[in-house]
Amino acid sequence: MSTATLEAAPAHAPRRSRPFAWAQQSLTLAWRNIVRIRQNPEALADVTFQPIIFLVLFLFVFGGAVANGGTWHDYLPYLLPGLLVQTVVFSTMGTGVALNDDFAKGVFDRFRSLPISRIAPLVGAVLGDAVRYTLSIVILMGTGFALGFRFGNGVGNGLLACLIVLAFALSLCWIWVWLGLKLKTAQGVQGIAFLVMFPLTFGSNVFVQTDTLPGFLQAFVNVNPVKYLVDTMRGLMLGGDVQKPLLITLPWMVGLVAVFAPLAIRAYRQRT
Repeated sequence: MSTATLEAAPAHAPRRSRPFAWAQQSLTLAWRNIVRIRQNPEALADVTFQPIIFLVLFLFVFGGAVANGGTWHDYLPYLLPGLLVQTVVFSTMGTGVALNDDFAKGVFDRFRSLPISRIAPLVGAVLGDAVRYTLSIVILMGTGFALGFRFGNGVGNGLLACLIVLAFALSLCWIWVWLGLKLKTAQGVQGIAFLVMFPLTFGSNVFVQTDTLPGFLQAFVNVNPVKYLVDTMRGLMLGGDVQKPLLITLPWMVGLVAVFAPLAIRAYRQRT
């Protein structure tokens, strides 16, 4: 090749991006998160031991009182679908905490130097944490079955309920992705997450029926998306109305992604 040809060649030839390359890159980064979990199994404590502790605590300590004179056997079918929602919802904040920690350690500085899509690290983090959410569901449901819980509306509807709560978690976690990118410390992300999660989960029908609550609290529960997700779970797992709560839950899921995913991408671009 002549000297003139070398001088005319650009220093960096443009890369031709393949269609949907971001999807493959996201899956690669999701696998990175899964491998990191495998190398650090103690990070799974919140999705392994916590569901069992919560189920045993609320079932045996409060079951007799909440069941209005019944036994914990009577309370288990009511409690488990709601506790499944609470457990998975609480698990979502770990996504934002982990992202904030990665930024503090400079991991995303390395991503910035790679020829990958800007959205790939964020989608990869969310998809990787889907393994954590799934593990939480499996452990809680397995414990519930060991204690005598059974699907009253068919196994297929019960599995569909688990898929819906998983999809809701993948939608909700975009809030914590955004906050993980906006806040300075992982402790700050965790603190704000608890402030939001406790009213959403305990101020709902997870543990007791809505009509047993004071009037002012009923007004909050009736606009709380967790309430309608729990109603969907109970309808699918035990039988009952599914259409109405599901038609309220689905727009919430779409809205969470539509609002907070763009905010998270924008925050990521500002930080990188």
